[in-house]
Amino acid sequence: MAALKQKIIDEIIRVEGGYVNDHNDAGGETNFGITRAVAKANGYYGAMQTMPRSVAFDIYCAKYWDSVKAGSVSLLSEAIAEEMVDTAVNMGPSRAAQFLQRSLNVLNKGGRLYDDLLADSIIGPTTLAALSLYLRKRDEIVLLRALNSLQGAFYIELAERRGTDEAFLYGWLKNRVAI
Repeated sequence: MAALKQKIIDEIIRVEGGYVNDHNDAGGETNFGITRAVAKANGYYGAMQTMPRSVAFDIYCAKYWDSVKAGSVSLLSEAIAEEMVDTAVNMGPSRAAQFLQRSLNVLNKGGRLYDDLLADSIIGPTTLAALSLYLRKRDEIVLLRALNSLQGAFYIELAERRGTDEAFLYGWLKNRVAI
């Protein structure tokens, strides 16, 4: 699992790149995809330009990997874990969890595979059990497509609401919405 976590977070850091201070980005100043606000909330108060990669990695582990229970999810599906962490990074852990719960709810054959989940944005034993049952009976790729559909729709809605985000939409769809 440690190797998978390393691989997933390394890829996110690669895609996010280094230091950026784009006035159109609602997140403001970032380094390795970590915003100043997130860095401070996780104990880093130095200059964003010189934030060590190791600090970013540790933040990704604590804030995005752990929060969506990616270790537990990866025991069921590495691909779903990767998608969950990536979505958590860009949209927040609660939205990533809710996307999984919503997708599992509409793919449960009207409750015949497992009961509907409360879409409470918390990955707990009930969500993990539903994911396990889903994966035993249905195709992982379809669940990934459902997660990506929700993610892509959210990006489009965001760009429609905030015109400045149109500048980022192409990259979000290219780098974040896997097929």
